[in-house]
Amino acid sequence: MNDITNMTALDQSQAIAEGQLSAAELMEATLSQIDRVNPQVNAIVSLRDADELMAEARAMDETPRKGWLHGIPVAVKDLANAEGLPTSMGNPMFANSIAPKDDLVVARMRAAGAVVIGKTNTPEWGLGSHTFNPVHGATRNPYDLSRSAGGSSGGAAAALAARMLSVADGSDMMGSLRNPGAWNNVYGFRPTYGRVPSEPVGDNFLHQLATLGPMARTPRDMAALLDTQAGADPRQPHGASYDLTLPSIDAHVKGRRIGWLGDWGGAFPMEAGLMSHSEEAIPQLEALGIIVEPVAPPFSADAIWESWTTLRSWAIAGGLSVFYNDASKRDQLKPEAIWEIERGLSFSAMDVHRASVLRSDWFKICSTLFEHYDALVLPTTQLYPFPVEWTYPTEIGGQAMDTYHRWMHIVTPVGLIGLPCINIPLEMGANGLPAGLSLFGPRDSDAALMQLGQAWHKAYQYSLSRAPLS
Repeated sequence: MNDITNMTALDQSQAIAEGQLSAAELMEATLSQIDRVNPQVNAIVSLRDADELMAEARAMDETPRKGWLHGIPVAVKDLANAEGLPTSMGNPMFANSIAPKDDLVVARMRAAGAVVIGKTNTPEWGLGSHTFNPVHGATRNPYDLSRSAGGSSGGAAAALAARMLSVADGSDMMGSLRNPGAWNNVYGFRPTYGRVPSEPVGDNFLHQLATLGPMARTPRDMAALLDTQAGADPRQPHGASYDLTLPSIDAHVKGRRIGWLGDWGGAFPMEAGLMSHSEEAIPQLEALGIIVEPVAPPFSADAIWESWTTLRSWAIAGGLSVFYNDASKRDQLKPEAIWEIERGLSFSAMDVHRASVLRSDWFKICSTLFEHYDALVLPTTQLYPFPVEWTYPTEIGGQAMDTYHRWMHIVTPVGLIGLPCINIPLEMGANGLPAGLSLFGPRDSDAALMQLGQAWHKAYQYSLSRAPLS
């Protein structure tokens, strides 16, 4: 690792703007770091030709500045389209599928000056918070190469941690910006649903579980990328309000109130040591002048799970059943995808309605909590990074996991109702592994959550204090 790749994205941007660093120098340093560590980590896939990238970087040095990302290398999560690059989604059917144009969020990053160098690895179809697939293999955790980097934005998070990228895009249905953030000692942000639009493909009214969003090693970089990604798309009905998050990020947080939900009264089994590790952050939050109070479980975790799994399977069936219904393609779907599709196809309209009523009830209860608290907080994950060879954990703390994603139950209270959420990195555990806390707030509290993350980062800087593979 060198000093250039250890810089934050905004510092790189400022150095380029002031002529202290060229885009070509940044690209050369980035490619050198990728060449050094990516063979071990396997976070960046479909990397473009080095000579071509260097030529594009030199051209950036000769052209007017487009925006804050001018000349900064980015790699796009391999679920999104970047013109001229494969969009494999981790599935062999699409391994050589070249995108004819950028998705909207990628186009916005390019418009701000980003140089797209390749893709970041993801689980097949983005299903499961463990990044492995038959096209590109597994992404390993830079802090312990024998363990998972999480997912589905696992490649993005690992690339950030290993200093191959300074900022990264991702997406989050079931913790996919938060889980890998926690497991790679970086920040991940799930925006208010609708704030960052996806592609206007298929149904744009009913499915409100997944969102795009940013990741970075600092909240400031993450806020800058969110401000680039955000903004309503007139072709889509759920655009959220769009106030910039970066300008106000250094606001005072003293006196803000946070409700500590812990393990939801024992509803979420936790790996030994992780709950105490998480609880150690409470006095650290209080040292910032934040008031932290315990909150009893406000809603049935089982009801949230019932609603979540119904709506998730229904959404996945809506997207992937076209492959399931084709006998020549069905056997190219991984078992977890088939399980989701078959569940989704089995539901009646009233099954989906009942699940959405549960979702609505939880949203109302949660809204009353935000009359008293500025944010609520949970551990981001229920366990530490697990061995990379596993498909998924089958038990936590002696409790069996009855589905491939039950071990991510803790992320569902947020994702089910489309609330913004920030993962903040914790000090390394006694086992040397990363973990995180998830702070979430009411709709459109994105800026306020970024401010809490920034106050945490200024005080503790855990994401910068220990670089892996250095």
